[in-house]
Amino acid sequence: MISIHRRLRPALAVSLGAIPGALSRFLLEAYLEPYLAGNVPFATLIVNVTGCFLLGVIAPLAFARTFVLHPDLRLLLTTGFIGSYTTFSSYELDNDKLLSIRNVAIEGFYWLGSMGLGLLALELGSRLVLRGLAYWEKWDDLT
Repeated sequence: MISIHRRLRPALAVSLGAIPGALSRFLLEAYLEPYLAGNVPFATLIVNVTGCFLLGVIAPLAFARTFVLHPDLRLLLTTGFIGSYTTFSSYELDNDKLLSIRNVAIEGFYWLGSMGLGLLALELGSRLVLRGLAYWEKWDDLT
């Protein structure tokens, strides 16, 4: 087994999560782009909303009483994978492009869709996991 210095472990965890996160984002956007071409950057919107959902799933697990994630795995999944999968800088670039076409309706839809759907996806993911953890804890208490 390879020993890694304790100060390098978090950086390595983030790096190892960032690679598949960035590739997942790239591949999903490349796949969706031909189907969703138009004024609204739907591919970025979908990536950001699904990233919020994933964070909503992972965050409760990271601090659950009965399901403990190692701190390195938590960093790999949240900061590494989801941090490189979601696309805030791309989102802002898309907003800038939308502002340049001067269509308030499209810009407003994209902005509200990203913020609103992202928050809803985060809440949905969290609630699903918390409900599952509550069931798990009840089941664990019965055994």
